[in-house]
This record gives sequence, C-alpha cells and structure tokens, in this order.
Amino acid sequence: MQETKNRTIAYAVLTLIAMGGLLWLSTKNRAVTVDGGFRITMGTVARILVVAQNQPQADAAIDAAFDKIYDIERLMSDYDPNSQLSLVNREAFEHPVPVDAELFEVLTAAKLYSCTSGGAFDVTIGPVVQLWRKAKDDNTAPTPEAIAKAKETAGYENLVLDADNKTVTFKKEGMFLDLGGIAKGYAIDKAVEVLRSAGMQGAMVDIGGDLRCFGTPANGKKHWFIGLQDPQNEEEILLKLNMDDRAVATSGDYRRFVMIDDEKHSHIINPATADSAQDLSSVTILAPTAMAADALATAVTVMGDEKGLKLIETIDSTEAILISHGDETSFEKTSGVDKYTDYD
Repeated sequence: MQETKNRTIAYAVLTLIAMGGLLWLSTKNRAVTVDGGFRITMGTVARILVVAQNQPQADAAIDAAFDKIYDIERLMSDYDPNSQLSLVNREAFEHPVPVDAELFEVLTAAKLYSCTSGGAFDVTIGPVVQLWRKAKDDNTAPTPEAIAKAKETAGYENLVLDADNKTVTFKKEGMFLDLGGIAKGYAIDKAVEVLRSAGMQGAMVDIGGDLRCFGTPANGKKHWFIGLQDPQNEEEILLKLNMDDRAVATSGDYRRFVMIDDEKHSHIINPATADSAQDLSSVTILAPTAMAADALATAVTVMGDEKGLKLIETIDSTEAILISHGDETSFEKTSGVDKYTDYD
C-alpha cells in the first residue's frame, strides 16, 4: 500500500537503540516492559513494545493493537481484491461507494496533504504505481506512451469525498487509489490508541521502521530513542533522537528500489513526472502522529530539499532531516530538530 550538495548516498534507518532485554521489572512501580516480537503486516515487519503493570495485561494489549493493524490492512490494501479500498477502485467511477469511517478518515487526510504539498503527495497516483510494479516484474521500463496514459487518470482533485454520507466517487474512469504513503502511519496511530485505552504506561509501535512512541520509556530508560544510521556503515549513528511522545517516518530510495537498464528507480513516484523521485536519498519526518509523518515524508521526497524544508518549517511540531545523493555523509534539517537531540 504510497515515499544537491555533495553527500554520500545515505539512508535513514530508524532503529531503537539501548533497549536491552525482553522483560524489565522496576522496583519502584513494578512495571514490566514486554516485547510483542516481530509480526508480518502491510508487506513488512511490525513490532510493538509496551510498558505495563503486568505481563498478562501487556500481552492482551499487544494482541489487541496488532488486531487493529490487521483490520486496517484488510480495509486499505490495494493488493487484496476483497478490501474496501479495492471495491472503491473498481466501482467509484460508476457510482458513489460508501466506506467505513476509518477509510474515509484516511482519504480525507490524504486530500489535505495533497493540497498542502501542492500535489507532491497524491493517493490517486495508483495507475502509475501499478505501471512501475509491472516494470519491476518485467525488468523493462514503461514506455512514455504507457506513462502518459497512466498519468491521465491521476489527480487528487478528481477524488470526490462526501462527508455527510461517507462515500467516495471518482471523476475519471481508470482512477486507482494507492494508500502506501499514508495507511501504515494511520495503522500505527490506531494501534497507539488501542494501547492507551488498554492502560499501557508507555509503548512503541513500529511498522517497517516508521514508528510512534508514548509514555514511560522501555526498560527503565530516560527516553525513547531512535538512531539515524549511516548507509555505508550501519553501526554508525548519524543522529540519536529523543522520541518521547512523537512519531517518525522515513522515505527514500535506499532500500525499496528497482534497477532497470542499470538505472535506479525509487518506489516513491513523483506525480508530476510519473517517474521515481530522484533528488533525495532519504527523508525523515518527526511529527505528532505517524500518519502525518508518513504522508509528509513522501511529499518532501518528491518536493526536494529546498521546497520540502520550506514546507515543513510551516507545520507546527513537525521537523525534517534530509539526506541527498553525494560524496560526503551530511544532511540538512529543519530549525527545530536539535531539541530532539537533547538527551538530558
């Protein structure tokens, strides 16, 4: 389900550091840290770590949070022909399609991020994404004619959302929604809601490296931390970030890409060109919610460093770290990033 100065080709891998151990018992509040382990969802690996009063409470909350993630995957996957999103893609040009409140919420947010980014983020780019998926399988780049035809059906202004009836309508035949740049973040946020409602003192929800933390940090640590890694040396941390009550997402061409005719193509599509975004190797967004971080990471990857940084500077409580292609390991960041590198 939608991601130029001299620097090395770098990537940002968000990893928890200094976690240490599966289960920690505090003598002060008798809280336990429980690791739910790794599970497959949304085409990647997910992990949930919680701080709770006891392990049975933690286990039940982790299972409930994963159930919510699976529910959202079943609702919003364009790979699943039985999903509600697939129903929308098949029928929304013919008639308004009623959808669940959660899918409508995501589509409403998607249109907002499309407007905010001037179309750099656009869930209607699905036909172009499908074209590049086939190119990957065939190891042959799509023809200019095929790209032009796929691009004709895209455009977030052609997605009609009726808030009163919660229906979705397409203005153009052949439209196809791809929520790969927003659904994962939304699933993380909904899992966090489940964990809060279950009484967890703190938690981290991680789906494919995008994550959100809240409350008491794991294993008696002072903060929830993540590390931004150097692509050429995975043991070297470029930055360590304090992620207390924050979400973070990274988009880029450092892992998810395809080589066709010796040319690298990122999985993140620029709606304006219908080709992969090329300027930035990775974009890491820190935001209050994972859905915001997820969508904005894709948008900034498409927009490039100058426009992308300018956009993020206008959004409250949101920061960005950008790594470009080049010969030196360095990065650009928004003005507020430094407060998340203060570990005291």
